[in-house]
Amino acid sequence: MTAHPPVAAQRGRHRPRRAVTSFAAVAVLVAGAALTGCAQQRDSDVYTVMNSSTDESYHRWDAEAMARCGKQLGIRIEQQSVPAAQVMTKALRMASSKSLPDIVQFDASEMPTFAEAGGLVDLRALGLETDAVPEGIVGFGSYQGTYYGAARSVNTLALFYNKDILDRAGLEAPATWDELRDTAKRLTEGKRYGLALSAGGAEDGVFQFTPFMWSNGGDETELDSPQVVEALDYWKALLQDGSLSKSTVNWTQADVNDQFMAGNAAMMINGPWQVETLNTDESLHWGIAQIPVPQAGDASVGPLGGAVLTVPKTGDEDRERTAGRIVACLAGEKEQLTYALNSWMVPAHEKAAAAWRDRVPELDALADQVAEARSRTGKLGAGWSSASLALQSAFQSALTGQSSEAALKRAQQRATSGNRGTRP
Repeated sequence: MTAHPPVAAQRGRHRPRRAVTSFAAVAVLVAGAALTGCAQQRDSDVYTVMNSSTDESYHRWDAEAMARCGKQLGIRIEQQSVPAAQVMTKALRMASSKSLPDIVQFDASEMPTFAEAGGLVDLRALGLETDAVPEGIVGFGSYQGTYYGAARSVNTLALFYNKDILDRAGLEAPATWDELRDTAKRLTEGKRYGLALSAGGAEDGVFQFTPFMWSNGGDETELDSPQVVEALDYWKALLQDGSLSKSTVNWTQADVNDQFMAGNAAMMINGPWQVETLNTDESLHWGIAQIPVPQAGDASVGPLGGAVLTVPKTGDEDRERTAGRIVACLAGEKEQLTYALNSWMVPAHEKAAAAWRDRVPELDALADQVAEARSRTGKLGAGWSSASLALQSAFQSALTGQSSEAALKRAQQRATSGNRGTRP
């Protein structure tokens, strides 16, 4: 498959592991510092957006979008890009020194942490409308019913497969767990594994586990439920079949893509941020399908990924209102479509998403997957970080010998302890 251009705000191939920040620590710092107002003297016509667009292409695309919005609003918008894993800590340092930027683009899984502490402005109060945004994506940028983060685009996971390998084997893309297990086993040969996925001890692994957990009826509120145990047992079965590499427990999503491109995996679970890299190899013919489900007819429920634009509370209400206008422009229908066509993400705006489908019909399966996708923080809010850390530990234990039931029982105990004192 060929295509034009690839989230949050960086290509998955160069995407660093994202540290899960302690909610308690952030709450204390944000409540004690960010809410005291901004003492820094600012140029009244210059506004700053902090994001993670350190990749040259993304930085350029964002700069161009900000120039267009700045011209439209009669102001100058400057971009400050830091590595994705450092956005939260950088924002905290700036809150402490009362020098927060006008807009911060957070990974959506991190946004509730600032929102819980009262450090963000309600975007609806700044005039942003959500009528043309699907309910699931509005929830993606919300915390406890308040809309704090506007998504320009979203992403999720899908099953990528090597068309040539499947064609030679006379196989089609699998749609159910049984089909995936059988197909992966039949495609495992020599140094090539049937499937590659990330089960590493970081957010990458949790992101990749959620489709299996959620599609099987489990969720993060009860990590030791039979449904979650069954999902992890399914991963273990793939590993025991030899269809997954033992290195799966160490791989990030970027590592998974490297294995797929090298021909060491016939299929992989990954996201659209890999598309631009995949298309650098013209000899690689790949296709995309929804992630297989436990039984035919089940909904394939994946995680919504990506970043949201937020307006921190700086104590300057006039600047906050203008920052809201900047967010409305960057997250508007026209800019969303441009950004999505560059980055391979799916626009959050319904009309932009429809136009995107027309332009990239080969990614229809991805758009269908987004339609059923969920926010990781939708049920636990800021407490998601504790559940994520607990799951990461469970993967390492279960995939290296411990029973899934024992590993997840311990995970639930850790998550409950970590979430004590936070509000779901």
